[in-house]
Amino acid sequence: MVSPSEITTVFSLLEKDHPLTMLEELGHYTPFQMLVMTLLSSRTRDSTTIPIVKKMFAKYPNPEHFVKMDLQELEEWLYGVGFYKVKAQNVKKLSGIILEEFHGKVPDTFEELTSLPGVGRKTANCVLAYTFKKPAIAVDIHVHRISNRLGWVKTKTPDETEEALQKLIPRDLWIEVNRLFVGHGQTICVPINPKCNICPVRKYCEYGRKRNL
Repeated sequence: MVSPSEITTVFSLLEKDHPLTMLEELGHYTPFQMLVMTLLSSRTRDSTTIPIVKKMFAKYPNPEHFVKMDLQELEEWLYGVGFYKVKAQNVKKLSGIILEEFHGKVPDTFEELTSLPGVGRKTANCVLAYTFKKPAIAVDIHVHRISNRLGWVKTKTPDETEEALQKLIPRDLWIEVNRLFVGHGQTICVPINPKCNICPVRKYCEYGRKRNL
């Protein structure tokens, strides 16, 4: 099992050339906007999501706007985002729930966030970590892949990875996992032909040490 000191070392090495995630780049946006953009980013490239949300929130910043907006208009705004029709419905529904049940404020607990339409574990944990700075491990495809390649976990699903990492990583470092692994997974530890030859944590990586380059 990987030690806390090795985890800290890996994180510090990844921090040195860490590219900003979408949620860091747009971290000054409101909790509502952060929630919506996180939901929209699922199965969609950040390069697609970012310009759409920047333009949309400049005109429609609050949940009140989305409750009043015609569904077809919202679909047009979200065109290009994966599953944009389903996500448009969820954004309208959760906007209404936030106004009616949470008095216009985005809830800051995992249970309340996952009660909202379209908000799964990853989205809820992203909002907790990036918006509310609460300990949470948001596991997307990058976190799942890198955690397994490092040899920190041996899991088959993101949910299993989340549970395993919670037991492994000190709680005060949970917030760093998604932030550091997403950028690393987009640039170096890519799904096919990862760039192990320039990876800063290769010597700590089970997968990287086994590759003959």
